Amino acid sequence: MKRTILLTALVLNGLTSSFAQTNDEKNIKLFYKKALTESKCYTWLEYLSNDIGARLSGSKGAELAVDYTKRQLESLGLDKVYLQEVMVPHWVRGEKETAYILDGKTKTVVPICALGGSVATPKTGITAEIVEVQGIKELAELGADKVKGKIVFYNRPMNPENIETFTSYGACVDQRYAGAKEAAKLGAVGTIVRSMNLRLDDFPHTGAQSYGDLPKEQYIPTAAISTNGAELLSKSLRVNPALKFYFKQSCETLPDALSYNVIGELTGTVSPENIMVVGGHLDSWDLADGSHDDGAGVVQSMEVIRILKNLNYKPKNTIRVVLFMNEENGGKGGAKYEEVSKQKKENHIFALESDSGGFTPRGFSIEADDANLKKIQGYKDLFEPYLVHSFTIGHAGSDISHLTSQAIVKAGLKPDSQRYFDYHHAANDTFDAINKRELELGAATMTTLMYLLDQNGIDIKKAN
Repeated sequence: MKRTILLTALVLNGLTSSFAQTNDEKNIKLFYKKALTESKCYTWLEYLSNDIGARLSGSKGAELAVDYTKRQLESLGLDKVYLQEVMVPHWVRGEKETAYILDGKTKTVVPICALGGSVATPKTGITAEIVEVQGIKELAELGADKVKGKIVFYNRPMNPENIETFTSYGACVDQRYAGAKEAAKLGAVGTIVRSMNLRLDDFPHTGAQSYGDLPKEQYIPTAAISTNGAELLSKSLRVNPALKFYFKQSCETLPDALSYNVIGELTGTVSPENIMVVGGHLDSWDLADGSHDDGAGVVQSMEVIRILKNLNYKPKNTIRVVLFMNEENGGKGGAKYEEVSKQKKENHIFALESDSGGFTPRGFSIEADDANLKKIQGYKDLFEPYLVHSFTIGHAGSDISHLTSQAIVKAGLKPDSQRYFDYHHAANDTFDAINKRELELGAATMTTLMYLLDQNGIDIKKAN
C-alpha cells in the first residue's frame, strides 16, 4: 500500500511539473489580464474619436491629437516623452461634394467624395459624357480618341473571392491612386473611381491619389463614388451610353504645415542602444474620426508600453512607442523618423505596427529572413490559447517601412480583415464601430510579441 501511495505521489508530481506554467506563459497571461481588465486604450480612443474627431495632417484635429497623446504618455511615467517635428501636406476638402447622373432631363443624385490631393472642379462643376473602364490597362487600350473631353469612370471592384481582403484591396487600388494621372494624359476632364469596399452601400471611400510628375495645368479633379452609386452608374450606362455625369468639389492644397510625431520610451537595461518600436499613425482622413484607421493602432501601441510600465517591466532593449503623423497622404512622419534615426546612428532591431483596424487579432504579417521568421513562428504555442495563429511573411506597415537599420525585423498586427473595408476611409469609421474587447485583445497580442522578442532577441547576423 505504501509503495502504491508513493508511486501515485510521484506520478502526480510529474504531472504537476509537466503542466506547470513557464515564466513566459505566466507573463503572457498577465498581459492579457491587464489588457482586458485595466486597459486605457478604449478610453483613449473614445477621446480621440469623439472629443477630437478627424485628424487629417495639417488640421486642428491633428494638432489636438498630438497634444492629447503626448500628455497621456507623460502620465504613464515613461523614461522619455517628446515630439519630433515634421512638415506635412495640408489638403482641405472644402464644401461637401455634389454629383448626379444626367440622363436626359432626369437627375439622379449619387454619393461621392473627393480623393485626397485632388484639385477642385470649376466653381460651377463639370458635366461630361462617361467612359467606363475596369482599370488603367483598359483605359490605355482605349486611347485618347475615346477619352478626350470625357469623365473616366473606373469601376473595377474588389475581388470577393480572396479571404485576405487586403489582397483584394491591393489588386484594384491603383485605379484610385494613379487613375487621374493616367486619364489626364489622354485628355479626360475628370475621373470617378469605385470605392474600395467589398459591400454595397452608400458610403464613398476617400484615399490618397497622385498626379505623379504631371505639370499642374494638366491636373484633373478626381472623386470616389459609393459602391451603390457605381452599380447604378454602370447599369445606367448600359441602357444609355450617351448619358452625362455632373460633379462639383471645392478641395485645395494649402502650404505644408508643421506637425509632430509623438514618441515615448522605456530605456533598455542591458542593450539600450538597440531600439524596438511599436506604433500606429496619428492622422486620419477627414470624413470621420478614423477609429479603425488608425485610432485603434495608436491606442493599442500606447497600451503596449502602458502594460509594460505598469508591471514594472525592465526591458533589455529600449522600447519606443511612436505615433506617426501623415501616413494617409504622404508618409512624411515615417520618413522623418528614419531621417532623424540615421542622423543619430540609432540601431533598430524590431518594429511592430498596428494599422489594419481594431478587430480580433489573428496573428502577424512579418518581414524577416528565414531564421527570424522561424523564431517568431516558434512562439505559436504561446499564442495558441489566445486564438492567435497566423505568422506569415508579408507587408508589416507603411510607417515602419521607412526603417532601414542593417539588422531589423518588422511585423504588423494582423486582425481579422473581413469587416475592415466596410469602414476604411469612409464616413462610418467612427467610435461606435469599435468593439472594446477586440481592441484590447489586439493590444495584449502586440505586448506579447514585443516582450518575447525583447527577452529572446533576434538573429542579428542573419536579419535583413
